[in-house]
Formats: sequence, structure tokens, C-alpha cells
Amino acid sequence: MSRWSQNLTLILLGGAVVWISAFTTSYLNYVKAGFQPFLIAAGVIVAALGVLGLVRRPAAHEHAPRVAWLMTLPVFAIVLIAPPALGSFAASRSQRPPEPPANAEYDPISAAGGPADMKIAEFLARAFGDKKKSLTGKSVRLTGFVTPSKKKGQWYVTRMSIACCAADGYALQVAVLGAPAPKADSWVEVTGTWVPPKWKKLPSGMVFAEIAAAHVQPIKPPSEPYE
Repeated sequence: MSRWSQNLTLILLGGAVVWISAFTTSYLNYVKAGFQPFLIAAGVIVAALGVLGLVRRPAAHEHAPRVAWLMTLPVFAIVLIAPPALGSFAASRSQRPPEPPANAEYDPISAAGGPADMKIAEFLARAFGDKKKSLTGKSVRLTGFVTPSKKKGQWYVTRMSIACCAADGYALQVAVLGAPAPKADSWVEVTGTWVPPKWKKLPSGMVFAEIAAAHVQPIKPPSEPYE
């Protein structure tokens, strides 16, 4: 690969990173929002290195083969065909047993003003780790994408959780009862009430908190898909 094509690729790659990080929300499909400044800085540095390489070694001194243009295709793919956020396929392969927080305290859930909007992570924490069972009888609204279940009569409302990037993502899932399953990977708001488990002690292995659905509303995917 010629120096000319190397530097051109650096410029295009750096520009693509700056574009998706500064002018779109596509970067949220890969990393947490707090990484935006670092992505922009990295893109600027990479593009600057490419420009510096062209200035120090002008393209006229070196003829780039036509095939070198193929190196730009992945860059255009990043901008024009950005991969989506992790969905039901990843969720079905990245499940974790619940880990109730020790000695956690939870604020009461207000019943005024309709259902309480709640993150799936909080719903799971209350379901498995709240000795006061504050979810009992309270109407809550969960937002996530649809993941099919192998168990008849239920499906999962899911949100992926990431520590820094999509590579370390794992699924937060609540089993939805009493409502037909929408299309897999479609985004929904599920309003309903917690179904208390029949067991007294959390069993080992995979178990799921359950919600009896009163209403399921299709929505557009949020700009920030992860919790």
C-alpha cells in the first residue's frame, strides 16, 4: 500500500469518526455518551496525521494504484451503513444471572400521575433485592426492545447494559406476561405491574423478573439505546 493511499485512508477514517461522534448520535450504538469527547479528539488526531503525511510527502512524488481507492470503502460504510445497536441476537447470547445489591435502600414508588417510568436495571434490582417489595401493586413503565422467549406465553422487554462499549454489553431482561409478542427487535413501552415470584430464596442460574402487561406501546428506537 502506497504512502499516498495510507494517508488518504487516515484522513477519511479520522473524518468519519469525527462526523459520527460530533454530528450524529450513531456513536451511541458502540460506546457510552461520556466517550464522545475522546472519539472526537481521536478522529481529529488521525485525520491530522493523514494531512501531515501528505504535506510532508506530496502525492505528486508517488503514484497511487487505482486499487488503493478500495481502502476507502470501509470508511464510507461507517458513515453510510452504520451497524445498529446490539439487539435480540446479542441479548439471547449475553444473559447474566441476577445479582441483587446487598443492603440496598429504595425510595417509595409514587402512584400519583400514572405509571412510574423505570429503567429495567432498577426494576430488576427492586424485584430481586428489595426486602420491602416496593414494586408490589405499583404500575410501572419499562422501555426496551423485544426479545423472543422459548417459553410459551411470554417474551422479554430488553435493554443492553454496557460499561464502556458494545463489546462488553449484556442483557437486562424482564419477562412480559399477558400480551402478544411484538416483532423481535422492535422498541416498546410496557406498562404493567410486577409479578412477585413464588420462591422465597433466589435460585441459582438464570431467572427472570416478570411483569403483567396492561399496555404495550410501540415506539421509535431511542437515540441512546443502552442503560
